Amino acid sequence: MSEVRTLVLCVDRDDDIGYKANVLEPAVGREACLDTATRLALADPEDSDVNAIFQGIKTFDELAARGENVFIAVIGGSQTSEIDGDRRIAHELERIVTENEINECIVVTDGAEDEFVMPIIQASVKVKSVKRVIVKQMPNLESTYYIIKKFMDDPQLARTFLVPVGIAMLLYAAACLMGSPDIAIITVLGVIGIYLLFKGLGIDDYFSYAIVGLHRSFLGGRFSFIAYITALLIAVVGVILGLTSLLEWYSADQGLIFYVFSFVYGAVVYFAVAMLIASLGKITDSYLNDRPSLARSLPLPFFAIAVSLVAYGASVYIISINTPLEFPIVGYDGLRALIYAITGALILGAIGMYVQKYAVRWFKPKEEVENHNTHSNEIAD
Repeated sequence: MSEVRTLVLCVDRDDDIGYKANVLEPAVGREACLDTATRLALADPEDSDVNAIFQGIKTFDELAARGENVFIAVIGGSQTSEIDGDRRIAHELERIVTENEINECIVVTDGAEDEFVMPIIQASVKVKSVKRVIVKQMPNLESTYYIIKKFMDDPQLARTFLVPVGIAMLLYAAACLMGSPDIAIITVLGVIGIYLLFKGLGIDDYFSYAIVGLHRSFLGGRFSFIAYITALLIAVVGVILGLTSLLEWYSADQGLIFYVFSFVYGAVVYFAVAMLIASLGKITDSYLNDRPSLARSLPLPFFAIAVSLVAYGASVYIISINTPLEFPIVGYDGLRALIYAITGALILGAIGMYVQKYAVRWFKPKEEVENHNTHSNEIAD
């Protein structure tokens, strides 16, 4: 039977040890973990990760005193990106397990957030026990104050909850100053509703990916950075003109769907131009730096225009059959515009798929082409 080698593991998913204590590498060994806990305690005595690390050291000492072959490590994730942080935890844990021939693991955590990485840990080593550290407090006013203060000082919680609430309050105050309290309530509820939808559907993650991509484009000196910034500014103009269109064709008798399409009617052209510029920037970068991936980027302009055509045709049709105002397109002209838009979108989509299909062959790496030709010749022989 092989010797049991146990790892006492403390996971700091939001990387407080790196962000606050400037510990940039995983701490492996009792002395390194004790130094990490001390530095974090001096940087932020109120951080709960301090208690988790000290509990890990205590567990290590108890197992070592019983004569077990035990190791201890503290691994940090990322302060800015949960995905990158989880990948770092998985990579470092796999390295520690391999180097020390670990058989089993005891996880020490300060709360539920760190336990989200439990599947990642279990992918590398068997988890035999989980120790959750809860700081003892008196149930009085001081404890409530501490919880509120901790909540407001945490950057992740602040970005998630305090920022949208603050924006909603500012919008309400601005609308009240303009003498429109009814509009203020509608605006605040709308902002909170949009935010909840973005969080619930995960749309905010796409914005995070876009910001990361924009940052990488800037650092890499790529053309897509200029294209993305230009597209963003044009999209902002589209939002403004979409709101202007909504006010122009506003009617109290119409429903929410009509208001949405009134906004789309004024903004869709600018959104289409923004998507077109962004996709052309992506294509330029792929052509200059990554030819094999160019085939995936070439259909983007066609799909962007196709979607915009359908949105424009639908908005024209909805407004033409609902608005009591003098809309320039009425009756069957609205239906005709919708049919033309759908037809054009289908044609553009087909062209985009056709271009992608043949671009895969045009930009296929030489090695694959040579192997394909060799295989074809062998079959012919």
